[in-house]
Amino acid sequence: MFSFFIITFFIPIFDTHNLSYSNNIYSEILDFNPNGFVWPIPGYNKISSPFGKRTSPTSGASSSHSGIDIPAPPGSKLIAVHDGEITFREFLGAGGYTITLSFANYKISYCHCEPNFIVNVGDKIKQGQVIGHVGPKNVYGVKGNQYHDSEGKPTNGATTGPHLHLGIRIDGNYVNPLPYF
Repeated sequence: MFSFFIITFFIPIFDTHNLSYSNNIYSEILDFNPNGFVWPIPGYNKISSPFGKRTSPTSGASSSHSGIDIPAPPGSKLIAVHDGEITFREFLGAGGYTITLSFANYKISYCHCEPNFIVNVGDKIKQGQVIGHVGPKNVYGVKGNQYHDSEGKPTNGATTGPHLHLGIRIDGNYVNPLPYF
């Protein structure tokens, strides 16, 4: 109960945009998270599309949203929410360029990433490590990409703009990511 009180009333006052992951203050904040996860995109915490039922924002996007969308400029750092191993790193249909971090029975998917990957399948990753960047809305030269914007330009999966789509699967089933942060 005390942790809930602290998380609810005190953590929102910190400006995460100015915190660094080697900063002792940030490390102390992490101690309050009972699940041990860290936020995947420092400085950007607005949710533009929550987990669950929604009106599809673009053709090809699901009305049953399997993650959360966090808008951020292209190039924004994506960090590992937990220690794990990179188990996927490719263009993946509606998710666009995707990185998957796996550990125990969890698979964390980072979708709509920058196509110039900085991690490889098999890499062992530490929590807080930069594993990628938010990708651009439009990507070119992706064989079989069926996603396009209203101007006919190919997009980074089913997207209307730059953002991170974060999905969490436990034993293969998608769950709402927010309770883990």
